[in-house]
Amino acid sequence: MGESAQPLEGFEPTIDNSNQSAPTSIHSRGQRRSSRQCREIDVSKVGACTSTAPAADPRGSHQLGESLDRALHYWMSRFTLGVSPIGLSEAYFDWLIHLWGSPGKQLQLWNEALGNSNKLLTYAAQCACHDPPGALPCIAPLPNDKRFSRQAWQTFPFNVVHQAFLLNQHWWHTATTGVRGVSEHHARVTEFVFRQLLDMVAPSNFLATNPEIQSRTQVDGGQNLVRGFQNFLEDWGDALDGRKPSGMDAFKIGRDLATTPGKVIYRNRLVELIQYEPTTRQVRPEPMLFVPAWIMKYYILDLSPQNSLVRYLRDQGFTVFMVSWKNPGAEDRDLGFEDYINLGIADALDVIQRIAPAQKIHGAGYCLGGTLLSMAAAAMARDEDDRLKTFSLFAAQTDFSEAGELTLFTSESQVAFLEDMMWEQGYLDAGHMAGAFQMLRSSDLIWSRIIRDYLMGERQPVFDLMAWNADTTRMPFRMHSQYLRQLFLDNDLAEGRFSVGGQPVALSDIRQPIFVVGTETDHVSPWRSVFKLNLLTDTELTFLLTSGGHNAGIVSEPGHAGRCYRLSTKLQTDRFVDPDSWMAKTAVHSGSWWPEWASWLAARSGDPQLPPQLGSADDRPTADAPGAYVLQS
Repeated sequence: MGESAQPLEGFEPTIDNSNQSAPTSIHSRGQRRSSRQCREIDVSKVGACTSTAPAADPRGSHQLGESLDRALHYWMSRFTLGVSPIGLSEAYFDWLIHLWGSPGKQLQLWNEALGNSNKLLTYAAQCACHDPPGALPCIAPLPNDKRFSRQAWQTFPFNVVHQAFLLNQHWWHTATTGVRGVSEHHARVTEFVFRQLLDMVAPSNFLATNPEIQSRTQVDGGQNLVRGFQNFLEDWGDALDGRKPSGMDAFKIGRDLATTPGKVIYRNRLVELIQYEPTTRQVRPEPMLFVPAWIMKYYILDLSPQNSLVRYLRDQGFTVFMVSWKNPGAEDRDLGFEDYINLGIADALDVIQRIAPAQKIHGAGYCLGGTLLSMAAAAMARDEDDRLKTFSLFAAQTDFSEAGELTLFTSESQVAFLEDMMWEQGYLDAGHMAGAFQMLRSSDLIWSRIIRDYLMGERQPVFDLMAWNADTTRMPFRMHSQYLRQLFLDNDLAEGRFSVGGQPVALSDIRQPIFVVGTETDHVSPWRSVFKLNLLTDTELTFLLTSGGHNAGIVSEPGHAGRCYRLSTKLQTDRFVDPDSWMAKTAVHSGSWWPEWASWLAARSGDPQLPPQLGSADDRPTADAPGAYVLQS
């Protein structure tokens, strides 16, 4: 890992822990020193300013040329939402040249185009002669495509319009896939880009070709378009002024969100540690430490009172601690993974042990926080540090070889482009991350919203998860570069090359029981990718697959309608089962997965006892939850 960043000049936390400095590594049990030595990062891969510089050029041409390139790429990124046009061009020309050299594929496409034209003309003629139309559709939409499902789209001429679009969409899918010689990554990028372009011109997006919008306009006398224009101006003004989207102000952190009572008992330059007040007379002796991702605010785990996982776990008799990450700025550009492990997990474990001496700790990590917890657990196992009793991962990947459509944004060209973009400001802006996630589901997250807000003139009621999703965060330059290169590009963690404390770690060293949660429709951490931890560990592993997506699947409180899950445990001696076979043979259970997890934790915990005090002699609580870091924008 890279060198640890120096403390911020003038940083004065309101909670005085000045007598405690970060540990050298995760396994430093009580032994601390002020400086930490970490493995140097290859500057050719990351471009970190702290690594050895190239030989000096008397004329300074090298530095000038590099600065010019970075400045140009940063300027370009403002117009491309952080997507590298060079990377897209590589994919496009790889596809185009191989298609040009494949006459058989071209013949296949000509035949399909002629066949589609013939089917569409026949269908249009039959629809025009029947009232109601009696012709069978030429093509069915994909199972998750609900744009043309309503009855209005089955009437002439809109049935012909949407059938023409679906045929065209299928033709482009055939054209961009199965071209011999094109690299798999370039083929996926090309298919993805053409799909995005087609979604832009879908007939559902326009008044002239959308019968539902036309009907609403006729009923409302055009007032829906007036309201839609007002909504557009309001959103445009919010974006220009940097304000939260309309309606989000109805939810306030500490009043409506993140309301579970607790105290901030420790703070350093990167985290605040929150200890929540118990609600039961006795608690399990093993404390619970939550490690959320820092690409999101922690309070998705403590959302509203009725759907707070923190509150639920506390009511089950557990003492709960929460890491709340600082929202990094330009001054944090050199923070890397090792800093997040040391200042986040290692410091938190030390503080918890001062509060509950001699007790092992249940760890739980969400998304990237789960990946970080896996790194820490592997390092602790390597160093025979047994402070963790169990650890649980929620929608967290450890093998990134099949990490879904996010890998489309992690080619060498794309990563270099993002590094140059971050170099200028020291962090990845939240807007670029949000834009990338929205593109993965543009039909649901972009175009459906445009139709509803601007053409239908409606506003979707704001709810707690939407308010949390709009509370965006940033990613420091060094850490995000390591994340993209060492995990997405090189898959170092899964393949035993990722280093913590200057030495590589192996997930196969972990011996604690593991509880893993995947979500069925996750576009960020696909569940089959999450499932791969079964291949990487040699310990008891319980895998649970729940309905829902990356966020809504985790926020799945008891009583939540329509929730279901699958669950099984693989012992150390059991043989591996591939994910599709596992899904086919594992029974479905109705309801929330939270009680299953709470029961799993209870079975691996000691008998209840009196709860520990809030804080310790060295870590006195001086601020109420949710703390100060979560309020940073």
